Amino acid sequence: MTNELSLGFSPCPNDTFIFYGLVHGMIEMPDAAFAPPVLADVEQLNMWALDGKLDVTKLSFHALGHVLDEYCLLSAGSALGRGCGPLLIAAARTPLEDVAAMTIAIPGKLTTAALLLQMFLPDCHRLVEMRFDHIMGAVKSGAVDAGVIIHESRFTYGEQGLFCLQDLGLWWEESTGLPIPLGCIAARRSLGSERIMAIDQAIRASVDYSFAHPDASLPYIRSNSQELAPDIVRSHIELYVNDFSKNLGQEGEAAVQAFLQRGRRAGVLPDSMDSNPPLTI
Repeated sequence: MTNELSLGFSPCPNDTFIFYGLVHGMIEMPDAAFAPPVLADVEQLNMWALDGKLDVTKLSFHALGHVLDEYCLLSAGSALGRGCGPLLIAAARTPLEDVAAMTIAIPGKLTTAALLLQMFLPDCHRLVEMRFDHIMGAVKSGAVDAGVIIHESRFTYGEQGLFCLQDLGLWWEESTGLPIPLGCIAARRSLGSERIMAIDQAIRASVDYSFAHPDASLPYIRSNSQELAPDIVRSHIELYVNDFSKNLGQEGEAAVQAFLQRGRRAGVLPDSMDSNPPLTI
């Protein structure tokens, strides 16, 4: 089919759960179609967004703050919630006042985890970027002093003998009273409002399909997360896919706006975009 839209999301269970129906032909999208999706680590997707590579893409909310001139936020497909934020871990219990001077691994400079850390510890400058699934090993081996972990690592760090120094999501929730915005789906603004709204509706329908047919998506999810035990897969989906994934709503949008505003005040996100575009279409 000509004029297929490019689509990218991560191989993590929450994303493959969300997009299962859409990429397997269970959801109709009038007057538009997606090419086979590109699955990549979220930081790779973040970097591609800086170059405008994909029409529709998963992004960290941190990355969204850098590309709002080119991309808009969709109301469906996001990962927001409570009790699901990144964790700052170390191999030994360490006073927080000593952590800023340490070498800290982050899962990519454009990840929400990295921005949360910089909000929480403005003086931390010895940051080391690495893939999210390498961070626990680096902390355990002493290659870095501490690390910020995301995804399924929050379920397994204790088994590695590691300690949580700060739940960054909990810090956010206590500071703002809002859920923590982690990741989102964004669409290229040049697609136009009509097509973007159709894409948004299709993703919402895909989320609904997976909730209505929870067993149908499991083989696809497992094929992209073969290293994860079934109970970890289930926990991952339960933690990161919820009502906000169907529709951000007023509370979700308020959380996103607060996150971007704080990122700008921290000097990490640009103060303003060229055209001051709205967050959504």
